[in-house]
This record gives sequence, structure tokens and C-alpha cells, in this order.
Amino acid sequence: MKNLLLVLFVFYQSVVVAQSTASVTIANNNGHTISRHIYGQFAEHLGRGIYGGFWVDKSLSVKKQDRIRLDVVNALKKINIPNLRWPGGCFADEYHWRDGIGPREQRPKMVNTNWGGVTEDNSFGTHEFLALCKLLNCEPYIAGNVGSGTVEEMSKWIEYLNSDSKSSVAQLRARNGHPEPYKVSFWGVGNESWGCGGSMTPEFYTDQFKRYAAYAKDYPGSPLKKIASGANADDYNWTEVCMKRIPLGTMWGLSLHYYTVPTGNWNKKGSATKFTEAEYFNTMLNCLKMEELVNKHSAIMDKYDPEKRVALVVDEWGVWTDPEPNTNPGFLYQQNSLRDALIAATTLNIFNNHCDRIKMAELAQTVNVLQALILTDKAKMLLTPTYHVFDMYKVHQDGKYLPIKLQSPDYTVGGKTIPAVNVSASQDASGRTHISLVNLDMNKTVTVTAKLTDIKWATVSGQVLTSENITDINTFQQPSKLSIRNFAGAKKAGDNLSITLPAKSVVMLELK
Repeated sequence: MKNLLLVLFVFYQSVVVAQSTASVTIANNNGHTISRHIYGQFAEHLGRGIYGGFWVDKSLSVKKQDRIRLDVVNALKKINIPNLRWPGGCFADEYHWRDGIGPREQRPKMVNTNWGGVTEDNSFGTHEFLALCKLLNCEPYIAGNVGSGTVEEMSKWIEYLNSDSKSSVAQLRARNGHPEPYKVSFWGVGNESWGCGGSMTPEFYTDQFKRYAAYAKDYPGSPLKKIASGANADDYNWTEVCMKRIPLGTMWGLSLHYYTVPTGNWNKKGSATKFTEAEYFNTMLNCLKMEELVNKHSAIMDKYDPEKRVALVVDEWGVWTDPEPNTNPGFLYQQNSLRDALIAATTLNIFNNHCDRIKMAELAQTVNVLQALILTDKAKMLLTPTYHVFDMYKVHQDGKYLPIKLQSPDYTVGGKTIPAVNVSASQDASGRTHISLVNLDMNKTVTVTAKLTDIKWATVSGQVLTSENITDINTFQQPSKLSIRNFAGAKKAGDNLSITLPAKSVVMLELK
């Protein structure tokens, strides 16, 4: 009996140690760059994303340029958003760009059949979007209408924006207030063409892509980066057909859409604010599927494109929950908790670690829709926990990728297990190293030992995002309940780095 107790005690100790310690090796031996475009954003004509988010009523008592809300702009400039995708989403394939140019009072009204059946006055159109991008100092990414549009319509939109000629379309742009071409490079050739963008087969879509791409012309100083409408989640056949049938030189990128649905059931997705540990765990399990999707889609792309000339563009990602009670279900308005911050940080770590193939990504969406960075209520505005992750992670933009080898403890709930810790690292142009770490375990602190190979550093500082409860949120009454704090849980231990990660936390370290 005594020996049995001793064995049990030793076993218990080993389990505790396994669950509370991790190790990571970070090397300085890679030539890849973490593209800043991985940190892109998505703004669709959906709910209060554009109208009431970016573009507000003239009478609203906030600082504006024209009708563009400047407190939202300034918050997004702070996190250096590199690109903004517009006008959709599903909306893109019912949008006709000529309805959104010229004098606003003369623009035709339209019904947004995809999102809530609301009537839009088209006061926010092409020029307004590009004025917003200029204020944000980001690149525009326009999704063209393949589903209900024509080859000529998309071709003329590109000419309208990019041609410096004396053509009638270019002159129309000048008469509408912009003599110089806008030089928009990123163009999506359709959106979700397998679904709301036309219910196409991959074979039919690839023929459409080649047709549309042939008339999507480069103009002087405006080479296009054409992005093909790619797969829905694990539809690997779609990627196979696209890579096989579309000449590599005609597409800059191939998209992938994947949403983290907490329950895995699209009919009952789960609450944004009320969930148990079991529901939280299942959400993170679904979040981590992104790693599998990226690996498998990348393997197919590698077969046809071993030199990785075509980017994998994850231009819709994020958590999708049931809408908030007493809101229009077609507006997709949801709150944003610490859980969502952990999803964002984990997903960005995955993208960073696959930066050899992933060159661009867009969170869905920027303001008031799905996993938003910013929520507004008339003149009030708040920054969500997800916003703070992008603020912490902005240091990775265009950094030199540092490969990692991670041994993580397990996080187990209900007999299922996921890695408790995920990590990515980069080095900026000045030689500072940044390490982003996430502890998904709701209950346990994890001590991480980091071995740094060929990386010179003398001091370490850090930031942390966490809260008492995984369901904690920022509200208009308490807009700073979750915010970035100084982190003192990292120290030098010989040639290594010792880090104490709080439960359910995101940590960013800077070594210099």
C-alpha cells in the first residue's frame, strides 16, 4: 500500500508538471517575412458596419471628415491596419459600382437582400471608400461582382479607378472629383462563388475567373493583384481545381474562408457572452482547426506551386456567434469577450507561423459586425478585446519570421485535449525580437522556458491581456474593463528566458 501511494504521488507530480510547464526554441535562421497584410480588416455593407459605423449621419455629434467618423479612423490608424476589404462579402456580388458614384442625391437606392433587407441610399460608394482608406493610410482591397455582374462592369471599374488616360470612364472619375488615378492593386474576382456568390462548381468558377481576369487590365503604375475566390473551410477539392486549372501567373492569391462557430452548429452557434468552460473549450477546439486547414490547403498549393508564388489569402476569419438578443439578426451584431481575444491571438500566431504561404488575411469584421475591433452606439465608441490583440501584435507586421519549436502542456476538458500554449515570434528592422504567447487554459498558469538561438538580447519587457473571467467584455458603461497591461512575468534565466503565463491570457514580449 505504501509503495502504491508513492507511485500515485510521483504520477500526480508528473501530471502537474506536464500541465504547468512548456518549452520553446526560437531560432534566427529563416528568411521569410510576416507580411503586414496578414493584419488586414474587412468592412462589408452589413448591419451597422458601414452605415452607422464608418459612415455616420451628418447630425451625429462626433468629429467627422465629410461623414467618415474620425474617432474610429484614429483607433484603426493606431494599430496600423494595412488593408481594408470592401464592399463584401455576399454583398459584393449584388453591388453595382456605378450606383455609388456621382452626386449622392442622384444615386439610386437599393435593397440589401443579403443582410436584413434594409434599403441603402448608396451615399457610401467607391470615392467614399477610397477616401476612408486614405485617412486610414491603408491599401484598399475591392471585391468585384462576378455573381450578378458582368466582365465589362468589373473591367470598367478597374479602368475608372486606375487609368490615367483620356477615356470616357477615366474622365468620369475626374468629373467626380478625382483627376488622378487611385491605383488600386488588390482585386477579388468574386466572393464565395461556391455559395452566395453564385452557387458555382469549382470548374465553372475557374472558367469565370480566367474570363474576368483576362479583362482586368493593368494600367501604368497599377499592376493588379488578382485574388481568386477560394475554398469554404475544408473544401480541398475547390483548392485542387483552382490550382490545377488557373494559370499561376494570372492570380496573386487564392482565398480561404473559415469561421470559428462555438457549437459547430450554424443553426445554433452559441452566445457571445454566456458560455461554460465546456463551451469555451469547444470554441477553442474549433478555432485551432485553422492550423489543419492551412496545412492541407497549403499542401495542395505546394503540389502545383512549389515556389509559393500564389498567396493563401484568408480574407474572412473570426468567431461567429448568435446575434445579441433584441438586435436585428440580419445585422450580425455580437459582443466581444476575452474568449474572442484568445481566438484572435491564436489565429494570428497560426498565420505568422505559415507566413511562407499566407501573405494576406482579413478579420471579419471591423466595426459593429461579428468579431469587431470597435463597437459604437451613437456617439459612444469602445475598443474590444480583439482590438487590443491587434494593437499588441502590430509589432509583427513586416517582421522577419523566427521559426519556433514548441512543447506545450495539454488543456483537457471532457476527455478532449488541445495544446494549452501557442506562440509566434519575429524580429523587426531594428533588431528587436517580439514573442507572442497565448495560454488557452482557463485555470492554470503555465511556466514557459524559451531557448533563443543566435538572437542577441539583454533586456525583456512585456504586455498582457487577461481578465478575471473568460466571459468578461468591454461595455459602453465600462469600456476599459479589458485593456493592455504591463507584464512583469518574464525574466532572463542564464541564456534562456523564463515566462510565467497567466491563465487565459495573451502576452507580447519585446527583447532588445
